[in-house]
Amino acid sequence: MTDLMQKIISFSKRRGFVFPSSEIYGGFNSSYDFGPLGVLLKNNIKKSWLDEMLKNQENIVGIDAAILMSPKVWQASGHLTAGFADELVECKKCHKRFKLDELEEKNCPECKGEITKPKQFNLMMKTFVGSTEDENTVAYLRAETCQGIYVNFKNVMNSMRLKPPFGIAQIGKSFRNEITTKNFIFRMREFEQMEMQWFCDPKEVDKWFDYWKEQRLNWYYGLGIDKKKLRAIEIPEKERAHYAKKQVDIEYEFPFGWQEIEGIHNRGDWDLTQHSKSSGESLSYKDIEAEKEFIPYIVETSVGVERSLLAFLTDAYFEVDGGRTETTESTKEKEIILKLNKKLAPFQVAILPLLKNKPELIKKAKQVYKILKPHFMLQYDESGSIGRRYRRQDEIGTLSCITIDFDTLDNNDVTVRDRDTMKQKRVKIDELVDYLSKRFI
Repeated sequence: MTDLMQKIISFSKRRGFVFPSSEIYGGFNSSYDFGPLGVLLKNNIKKSWLDEMLKNQENIVGIDAAILMSPKVWQASGHLTAGFADELVECKKCHKRFKLDELEEKNCPECKGEITKPKQFNLMMKTFVGSTEDENTVAYLRAETCQGIYVNFKNVMNSMRLKPPFGIAQIGKSFRNEITTKNFIFRMREFEQMEMQWFCDPKEVDKWFDYWKEQRLNWYYGLGIDKKKLRAIEIPEKERAHYAKKQVDIEYEFPFGWQEIEGIHNRGDWDLTQHSKSSGESLSYKDIEAEKEFIPYIVETSVGVERSLLAFLTDAYFEVDGGRTETTESTKEKEIILKLNKKLAPFQVAILPLLKNKPELIKKAKQVYKILKPHFMLQYDESGSIGRRYRRQDEIGTLSCITIDFDTLDNNDVTVRDRDTMKQKRVKIDELVDYLSKRFI
């Protein structure tokens, strides 16, 4: 693992973004807990995605399908067959398991022992529903959120009086029993997806595929991702998912290389056809006026929440010379500044009384805090020197710091400091809400 990745992992724990799960018990492999700042960042990413789909786009509605569904859903979708499985080998000496396609040699990479012949290992996580544990009560934790959308296609279309083209968007947890988990939160067994399924006339699918590819790239650009570190790669037929007539992966250049953070697929009519055959329920669309009937083709956009969070975090992570000010550069030890986009930053504003041993400053600072609290995500900090507090806020990506000093008591104004430029401006307290709102729009 690269030095930069190690720094980001350490930083994420120290600053309350991501913690190892069950750490006091030695941890639990591939599982992570999102701390106070991680929750805020994660929620901001999801809010931005939902706003993009439900506010900025046309004819998209939301859904929240159950994690547990009838096993017949997964049988119809192909998840219980060999198509949703990894080929695994096991070392006869140390008994560790590896994906066959990740082995560069024909022996164990850990102990050089002999390995077994490959076996198929299904990735679905099995559980039981009811008071007994037998084949009649088997259920599965969903491996993807999209199947809950497909089986509700008619319900959504009829209840909302929709007709193609239209989309259904969903954010939710998915589970895959991955053998190889690596690169921090990039690949885990429990993860969250943001998926939108766009149902359209088969004759228009190519047009819509190109549209959604462009829209999804623009979403990342609009949230500040470095364009040089983002690319869209078309996947050749022999490498793409079995259901995909066309597949484009949006990749980000992480410290560990270019990796997919979102997939865009032309799934054709495969999913709706499979569920129609399996359930006996027609999932076609009938246009009475045009006198035509068809099973819609689906253009899917599928984002990993944790993967996109890691991309945004990595892209925003900068080390700068210590002791930096608006006008000078210092050669002291490196400091961290997290240049998150204004829509993603966990805290928008920090309230900083100049001195914590002056009751009049503390009282005024808390008054300002109370005024701003209904409008912005705030942090109050009175511990340490003002310079140290500025650096702490820079490190977690806070957009603006407001300092309450002795001039505030006389003039009823405060110093507002910008995270990126370090420029400072005096602003009247009764104008703060309007001033900050314009900056964060």
